[in-house]
Amino acid sequence: MNIIEIKGLKKNYETDGSVVHAINGIDLAVKKGEFTAIAGPSGSGKTTLLNCIGGLDSPDEGAVSVGSRLLSGMNAKELSDMRLKNIGFIFQAYNLIPVLTALENVEYVLLLQKIEKNERRERAERILFDVGLENELHRVPGEMSGGQQQRVAVARAMVTSPDIILADEPTANLDQATGSSLMNLMRKLNLERQVIFLFSTHDQMVMNSAKRLIMLRDGLIISDKKRKK
Repeated sequence: MNIIEIKGLKKNYETDGSVVHAINGIDLAVKKGEFTAIAGPSGSGKTTLLNCIGGLDSPDEGAVSVGSRLLSGMNAKELSDMRLKNIGFIFQAYNLIPVLTALENVEYVLLLQKIEKNERRERAERILFDVGLENELHRVPGEMSGGQQQRVAVARAMVTSPDIILADEPTANLDQATGSSLMNLMRKLNLERQVIFLFSTHDQMVMNSAKRLIMLRDGLIISDKKRKK
């Protein structure tokens, strides 16, 4: 079953009076449980593609559907609710709230969902244990390493049990050993929970870890390969 369907996607930006064709006509389908890397040079359209899937950008042409729902048919509140319930985001810069502890950062997304306090705490603690941070629950981001902060970000993305995790260059600020450990963790969560992981990356290690590798150039898919792993 396709969870993500994209047809004829185009997205342009205007920069200094000239038009940049960030996405130039993409068709793509992603099934439940896929572990996919989107790679390509800077400016190839990787982040724009993730943003369109996540409803953070609106396409100029074409259609994006998530869970059989057409994003262009949603108003701002419906898009916000869809992101909150169905999509987890992991960013290169972690995007944690600096004054909140690891536990509070993970709980916050459940607070937005109006989950009752005791359940929030239980679910947040469980996922932080799952990502190996049982001893860091009450530390704020500034007291943690980059790898630990990115694990908090993974826990925050996973705690709502989304269908999709969108990860924009998740290993970019990590050393190779920490990045490899993070990828192993996300692969484990992908296998256990059948959540789609969709990465944008320049990192060869991330590309090698993926079961599906999509290469972009100039806003177009130039190759799309699945691997047996």
